[in-house]
Parts: sequence; C-alpha cells; structure tokens
Amino acid sequence: MNLQRKNYASLDEPIGPYVHAVRHENTLYLSGLTAFGTSAQFDPIELQTKAIFEQIRSICQAENTGLENLIKITAFVTDLSRMSELRQALFEVYGEHLPASSLIHVAGLFSPELKIEIEAVVAVA
Repeated sequence: MNLQRKNYASLDEPIGPYVHAVRHENTLYLSGLTAFGTSAQFDPIELQTKAIFEQIRSICQAENTGLENLIKITAFVTDLSRMSELRQALFEVYGEHLPASSLIHVAGLFSPELKIEIEAVVAVA
C-alpha cells in the first residue's frame, strides 16, 4: 500500500504524534486544523473558520488541487450560538462546490479560545 505521510512548510510543525495529511492514491486525508497560532486565534468562529480554510487551501495548492475538490469535512465546534455566521462563512468558502459534511458539538478543544477544528478529505490528481 502506497501511503504518503506529509507535513507542509506553510503550516506550523505538528507538536503531537501526527502529520498534516496522509495521501492514499488520489485522496488526501487532512488532520484536524484550528486557528491556533493564526491572527484569528481569539476571533469568533466564522473568522477562525476562514483561517482554517486558508490552511486547507495552502495544502491543496501544494498538492495541485483546490477547495472545489473537497470531498468531505468534519467540523468540531465548541459553541453553537453563532451557527448562522458559521454557515455563512462556509457558503463563502465553498461557493458552488459543497462537500459532504458533519458537525459535532464538543465540550472543548485543546486551547480554550478555539471554537472550531476542521478535518477534511480532498480529491487530488
């Protein structure tokens, strides 16, 4: 089986026992990403979401693909009070290319100011 475990220079080095992504044939599986370490780290969920998708876009560019090839995302959120803002941010990111999606409400993430973590599956050539 040909698995490629990858880290990307455009993202901070993982501090845990994981890589940014694993590629299997024409599918890229992204680890959960947050706004930690970005200018949006302390911002509302919709701005954290946009910062996360900038990271995902960066990975996609490195793999010669784009957000239009998102297959599925899973979002872990700590606060449901700004769901309409989150949905609007996602519609802006996706445009016409809506992926399959799951949303899971969690008690917290690894740092208390983080409101969302997103993992993704992307088709690559």
